[in-house]
Amino acid sequence: MAFQVSPGVSVTEIDLTTVIPAVSTTEAGLAGEFLWGPLNELVLVSSEDNLVSKFWKPNTAVAEDWFTAVNFLTYGDALWVVRVADEDLGGNTAYNATAEATTGANTAGNGFLVKNDDHYINNYNDGSLNVGQWIAKYPGAIGNSLKVSMCPSANAYESTLTGTVTVVAGTAAVTGSGTAFQNELQVGDLVTINTEERKVSAIGNNTSITLSTNHSGGASANGSINRRWEYYHKVSAAPGTSTYASNLGGVADELHVVVVDEDGQWTGVLDSVLEVYEKVSKASDAKLADGTVNYYVEVVNQNSNYIRWADHSSRVTNAGTAVSSGSTYGPTGVSSDTNGPETFSLAGGRAGGAATNSDFIRGYNKFKGVEDVDISLFLGSDANQVRALDIVNLMAEVRKDMVAVLSPEKADVVNNSGSEATAIKTFRETLPSSSYAVMDSGWKRQYDKYNDVFRWIPLNGDTAGMMVRTDLTRDAWWSPAGFNRGQVKNVVKLAYNPSTKADRDLLYKAGVNPVVSFSGQGTVLFGDKTMLSQPSAFDRINVRRLFIVLEKAISLAAKFSLFEFNDEFTRAQFRNMVEPFLRDVQGRRGITDFRVVADETNNTGEVIERNEFIGDIYVKPTRSISFIQLNFVAVRSGVEFREIVGKFG
Repeated sequence: MAFQVSPGVSVTEIDLTTVIPAVSTTEAGLAGEFLWGPLNELVLVSSEDNLVSKFWKPNTAVAEDWFTAVNFLTYGDALWVVRVADEDLGGNTAYNATAEATTGANTAGNGFLVKNDDHYINNYNDGSLNVGQWIAKYPGAIGNSLKVSMCPSANAYESTLTGTVTVVAGTAAVTGSGTAFQNELQVGDLVTINTEERKVSAIGNNTSITLSTNHSGGASANGSINRRWEYYHKVSAAPGTSTYASNLGGVADELHVVVVDEDGQWTGVLDSVLEVYEKVSKASDAKLADGTVNYYVEVVNQNSNYIRWADHSSRVTNAGTAVSSGSTYGPTGVSSDTNGPETFSLAGGRAGGAATNSDFIRGYNKFKGVEDVDISLFLGSDANQVRALDIVNLMAEVRKDMVAVLSPEKADVVNNSGSEATAIKTFRETLPSSSYAVMDSGWKRQYDKYNDVFRWIPLNGDTAGMMVRTDLTRDAWWSPAGFNRGQVKNVVKLAYNPSTKADRDLLYKAGVNPVVSFSGQGTVLFGDKTMLSQPSAFDRINVRRLFIVLEKAISLAAKFSLFEFNDEFTRAQFRNMVEPFLRDVQGRRGITDFRVVADETNNTGEVIERNEFIGDIYVKPTRSISFIQLNFVAVRSGVEFREIVGKFG
């Protein structure tokens, strides 16, 4: 506090209540291939349904990554996912589906790659995409199922056509006289003839159209036709002039936008309406009465799960400009060419070819920053040797606050009868020694309900999931293996079941944890080793995860000692903060003993002069039981047990 110059009372508060915070040990990460969703962007997923809503359902190309994610989520509820795809701009690059292009090389439905929100905002939110007015929100073939319909004016919403028509009962054909069907109608428009409303399915010429279903009424000569926008019944009224624009002298700024599942890929039903944006504005500064932005570009971009804006329609004037006195946004004329609704079937979207190692490593890079995302586990999914090396060397060993969980390559265990153990060991030996990595022994067969097939899926999602389940039922420093906590879910059978002790010994000596199906006892993670080669306490999963928790939690709390004085008061405050935390861990069976040293013995004058602070924390970790020896001793009658227990006990 500052010195007082004149008499008075100064009141201050000093907060000595800092404690060690709880840290998350149940969040995991995965980079994998999916059919929908943002590329190279961290997305938090909490359940299988949540995974479907954000990254869509699986097919054969993405099943291994998809079900690895799902398998983890059957044990936990926090998985950070980064979608990767072929984005090397070759012949099969992942593309978003697009509408037609106005000029340039991108012709109708050729597709275009917009990876995620940042990629769009930094490059294409100015209308420079040149792919028409709309683009699917994310890359993927499922974007080709989307249709976008815009109703920009009252006339596009509803109008009376010129001329008269004749229709014969029981037919879908309509004949016109004095009509201009090609200029005034679009396929999909609703027409009412003799009080019966039908959809236009085809336009032959100016005097001939075909309805979607037969007309039941009799002949109607000299009758007029009322036409309506295809999605007339999905909104409350025709677009007009918003209150905001009217107050500033603007005219006809409203429009409706409807997003449709044209091919039924999203909903299973053709032409299902997915989203409706009613009475949004063409004016860039438009707002609702509560101050909410009502500019159609912003409304769609911020709220749609399916599309992004790409360009304004050439049929309307002043779209994207602020309202001023006399601003007119509506189209002029009466023909559908200038004043009718606009409908776009998106095309050209694709998931791309198989992602390369470079694509995956770009995804892994999203997890390398400790400050960017807090995870305690990383799922290697079906990583090959190149990707596994990157996961261990450039992620786990650099972060040092998480455990990477790997499985062998598929070819090591699927259709490799008799050679599985040797192949797994060979694969393991291509990877480095690390206490921050764990490897299990295989793949499992499980049912894919989305495609009604059985698939081989790597087990690392389950292995990581069992660590989370252990965290939730016990603590991170308990072993996830064994019959109590190591039961694997959703197993039809294992690709390789190391049921003999000889195979398990070979794997365990190599640092691979066997996953074993025991008759009548389920499928069990039967090992808790890390991939550390040298003998150490850190060659066990529970010890490594114990130290991750201690280091992460204590380092977070220690940040509050930065820029304080390195004196006995600060050092005592540090000890008083750390010791109760370690006593709690000790009481929860994580450690057997500890000592915290932060005094003048390690904070010498030289240390203080360097503006440093040293806290030495010694702990004795609790060890899990991996080997049990049972001795049964037969003794003669009349022998006192106390006489022989010392010899054998």
